[in-house]
Parts: sequence; C-alpha cells; structure tokens
Amino acid sequence: MKKRTKIILSLCLAVLLVIGIGGYAYVSDYYHADEIALEAMAYQTDSVQVEQDGDVIWFVPEDPTAGLIFYPGGKVEHTAYAPLMRACAEQGILCALVRMPGNLAVLDTNAADGLQEEYPEVTTWYIAGHSLGGAMAANYAAAHSENFAGLILLAAYSTKDLTQTTLRVLSVYGSEDGVMNRESYEKNRANLPADTTEVVLDGGCHAQFGSYGPQDGDGVPTISGEEQIRQTAEAIAVFVSQ
Repeated sequence: MKKRTKIILSLCLAVLLVIGIGGYAYVSDYYHADEIALEAMAYQTDSVQVEQDGDVIWFVPEDPTAGLIFYPGGKVEHTAYAPLMRACAEQGILCALVRMPGNLAVLDTNAADGLQEEYPEVTTWYIAGHSLGGAMAANYAAAHSENFAGLILLAAYSTKDLTQTTLRVLSVYGSEDGVMNRESYEKNRANLPADTTEVVLDGGCHAQFGSYGPQDGDGVPTISGEEQIRQTAEAIAVFVSQ
C-alpha cells in the first residue's frame, strides 16, 4: 500500500513539474519593447514627466485634462506602449501604463484598482487596452462603470454587455490587422453602446499600437509604427475632449 502511495505521489509531482516548466516557458516567451519604446521612457520634458511607481509607469502632462489607465496586449512587454502613452500625454492626458504578471492582463484584471486615487485632482478617467489587454479593460469597466467616463479598445472587443452603462466607447483597429478575430469582433459589437465611435486606421496593423516589432500572424502595414501611434493618440485625444 505504501509503495502504491509513493508511486501516485511521484506521478503527481511529475505532472506538477511538467505543468510548472510549461507555464514558465509560456510566460517567458513574449514580445519585447524595442529601442523606440525605451527611448520614449528615457527622457523628461517640461510638458511630460515619466514616473515609475512599482508596476505602473506614469506619463504626466503639465496640466492633465483627463486620466487614462492602459492594459497592455497579451505576451507583450508593457513598456512597448511607452510611445503611445507619451503621445497621449502630449495631448494633455495623464496615462498609467500597467505592468501585468507574466505579461498577461488576464492574470490581473483588477490592476486598475486604486490608481485613480493617485491623482485625485483628475476627475475624468478612461480605461483602455490593446488586444487581450483591451478585453480585460472592458471586463474591468463593466464592473466599475461608475468610475469611468469611457472605454478605449485598440484591436479588441468586449465580451461583457456594456449597453446598460453610461460608458462612452472608442474602438480603433488597423485595416491590415491579421491577428484580431474579425468574426468575434463583429459578434461582440452588440455588447457596445449604440453610439460607439469606431476608427479604422488605413494601413495600420495589430502590432503597431505598441513598439515591439512584427507579430506572428499579423498583416503587412502600409504605414509606419510612428504614424499609427500618432493617429491613435489623435483619435483618443479627440474622443476624450468630446
């Protein structure tokens, strides 16, 4: 009986070891921020200050008109979105770029908890995310709709019904996006308010909302990453100002 118990325990330990190694290998394989992203975090200006606070990087404009909490895409280093966050901050939007465990927003959907309290003088807040990060931001917004003026989805969709909330929604994606599931996007469109603003970036792709290089399965963009980020930040600024 003891021998049988030892065998069972050994098998259980072996299975756990395999799962642990597989999980570690999975989260260790991710898209890294490129030099452009690192440069966007490295310098301070009179108009935008960059501040690291634990798992959050703040991009702080001189006189913020609104706040934005951003969830990064799945298996993408959060710092890859520094150029977009800086571009939004240059438009007067205070931005909080959140680092996710294992670079997966699904592992910490509630990462936005308490961030608004860091800047109580900012009274209008939005939550946003790219791809998987956008879906998780939508989940958080659905549960905390009273805390936000709106939701911004970049190459993402909401599986939660937001039609009964007061949230305004902006949806942005690239015409050449080869990663976002268009069928799922169309299917879940019904979860968004009727007055949702949709912006399709002509020539944009999935990966260029961040700065981490090409992504497997993506389409071929006909605009540069810098141009896609510029257009995205402009669309966000217009949406927030309305």
